[in-house]
Amino acid sequence: MTRKRKIEVMDTTLRDGEQTSGVSFSTSEKFTIAKLLLEELKVDRIEIASTRVSEGEFEAVKKITAWAEERGYIDRVEVLSFVDNGLSVDWMVETGAKVQNLLTKGSLNHLTHQLKKTPEQHFEAIAKAISLATEKGIKTNVYLEDWSNGMKSSTDYVYQFLEFLSTQNIKRILLPDTLGILTPGETSKFITYIRGRYPKMHIDFHAHNDYDLGAANAMEAIKAGANGVHVTINGMGERAGNVPLASVVAVINDLMPDFEVGVEEKALYKVSKLVESFSGFRIPDNKPILGENVFTQTAGIHADGDSKHNLYFNDLMPERFGRKRQYALGKTSGKANIQKNLQELGLQLNDEDISKVTQRIIELGDKKEHVTQDDLPYIISDVLKSKLYKENTKVNSYVLAHSKGLRPSTTVSVTIDDKTYEEHAQGDGQFDAFMNALEKIYTSIGLELPKLTDYVVRIPPGSESDALCETVITWKNTKKTFKTRGLDSDQTVSAIVATQKMLNII
Repeated sequence: MTRKRKIEVMDTTLRDGEQTSGVSFSTSEKFTIAKLLLEELKVDRIEIASTRVSEGEFEAVKKITAWAEERGYIDRVEVLSFVDNGLSVDWMVETGAKVQNLLTKGSLNHLTHQLKKTPEQHFEAIAKAISLATEKGIKTNVYLEDWSNGMKSSTDYVYQFLEFLSTQNIKRILLPDTLGILTPGETSKFITYIRGRYPKMHIDFHAHNDYDLGAANAMEAIKAGANGVHVTINGMGERAGNVPLASVVAVINDLMPDFEVGVEEKALYKVSKLVESFSGFRIPDNKPILGENVFTQTAGIHADGDSKHNLYFNDLMPERFGRKRQYALGKTSGKANIQKNLQELGLQLNDEDISKVTQRIIELGDKKEHVTQDDLPYIISDVLKSKLYKENTKVNSYVLAHSKGLRPSTTVSVTIDDKTYEEHAQGDGQFDAFMNALEKIYTSIGLELPKLTDYVVRIPPGSESDALCETVITWKNTKKTFKTRGLDSDQTVSAIVATQKMLNII
């Protein structure tokens, strides 16, 4: 049996990923992400900052390196540094960082027009930076910035540079496609050339995604002999971003049988959602592996095929990533999707009734209404005029008061199983006051409300005006996490509509 070659995964979310426009992590957020990357995702290395950027960066690096030193991870924590007469090295010594990723010029174009130096002058300054770092107990990896353009327009310079680096006390050569210009064929060719000349050199490939070829280029670099690849959570990074960690892991595990990585797939979704929350950088719904829709079958023929020997499954099973397959309800879903959702709810209908429910969902889909699994009992009850799902709780009336200088307050009247209750409460906002009043009512009758875990207000999907707003609330109780939605011209009222739906579900 052929032994698989281990590929190092270096995550640069906290450095290159933070260069995403509008993103800035706090010290505590950086610390949390660093711990998750190393201990839960189990990536091989992390790049956490650039030297001399800010006091906040300084404090974040100090906190992460102190923790990493204690846990034995310090050689897996890296910092981007510069050829700056020792200033970066001094900064690293003060923070406790032990590995520098030294930024140098990988193309003659950058060297000539940005630094205005000769290769020999550049190499001399680099040698001093490496020597000084070694004296201070700091290990060095070297970035060849704009390397991909260097290979295209100044190949002799790149080889001259690599020849010089082969004489230096460094561990890794980091080869970035800085502007995301390479095709998979070019990536393969360039890495093959360098691997042929320097068979023992440790090579990392660092791709950018400007042409949406980042994952494909990383794949070709590995096949051509690269020892490691650089990634970010959710593909964060400048311009079109870096290569997404989840995509690289799935590609290597499923499509590259001669290689392996040590990343924990099941932690990918959880960590990605946390980074989404910290950064405000939203994961697109159709983002491979991570997007909300990627394990959702919409077409009824797909759901039907899944029931018949999993005809529409591939190796990307959602359970691998801590997720679950879903079947969308809409105008293209058909009976098979309805059946899948009914099974999950533990409900059974005959063929005639399913046809009626399917027709109603198609009608709603034509109106661009968003139908969820939680809507199904209501639709069934409405269509079949049955008592399958009884609406036994009703918010009869409420008074919402918001005055300057006074806390918002609400008086609520609710009927539960034909008995009416009324309560008054204050809160931090009108809806908070409403929920506090409800809490009083439910506590008084010995019932517990679920916890509100997410609250999203938006214009309804498909709407082209702000005449209506949609509130989607996520609730969690001991049995499950579920969502309800409300629609109204008033934001607070739409939230109350969603809440009434929750009261009936529980």
